[in-house]
Amino acid sequence: MSGAVKPSGLWPGIRRQRYGVAFVLAVAGATVALYGLRAAGRLLMVEDPLQPAQSIVALGGQMPVRSIEAAAIYRQGWAREVWLTEGGVFAEDVAMQKLGIDRTPEFVYSRRVLERLGVPPPAIRVLPGNNQNTADEVRTIDRELKASGGRRVIIITSKYHTRRVRALWHVLARRDAQAIVRYSPDDPFDAAHWWRNSADADRVTHEWFGLLNAWAGFPLKSIRN
Repeated sequence: MSGAVKPSGLWPGIRRQRYGVAFVLAVAGATVALYGLRAAGRLLMVEDPLQPAQSIVALGGQMPVRSIEAAAIYRQGWAREVWLTEGGVFAEDVAMQKLGIDRTPEFVYSRRVLERLGVPPPAIRVLPGNNQNTADEVRTIDRELKASGGRRVIIITSKYHTRRVRALWHVLARRDAQAIVRYSPDDPFDAAHWWRNSADADRVTHEWFGLLNAWAGFPLKSIRN
């Protein structure tokens, strides 16, 4: 019996093994979580190769980045027109109107950006329509593309918004109509570290919610974006 190992001597070694396993599992979990966070941002970004198109469309929002990129693509000769979409009428607009204060529509500023960057005024068109969200903008663009006899359009949006725009086009536009989805290289969105600031975090969560809603057939109605 003198050579037997006392049971109490096993516990420190067992504890160390358990701590080691727990540490490895914690590191593995953190690695997976970090990969998932980065993937959540990067998967939102898609971009199609440029092709000649009926028009270039700068979607509303993130002014002036989208309009700047639309002007750059126009100057490269990929299309003869740049289209802008009108925004919707929201509760704050009505409240301002009641106070006798007119709000300048965003497309007015976008037009100025395009003209400043060399797009001739006759080449700029504002598509009529009360666009409450991106889905409405897609319907407006598809309707105008059909009316003009075109089959292809270049849509400029933000990095984080590109996958949802592509998904909405596939769901809502005509089967024979093609959208080339592009974003500006000057877009500051950081897909690999989006959780580091509240603005990007809000965008990523909003985009994934919008994607899931579109894939599910729009069970929930969005009044904006």
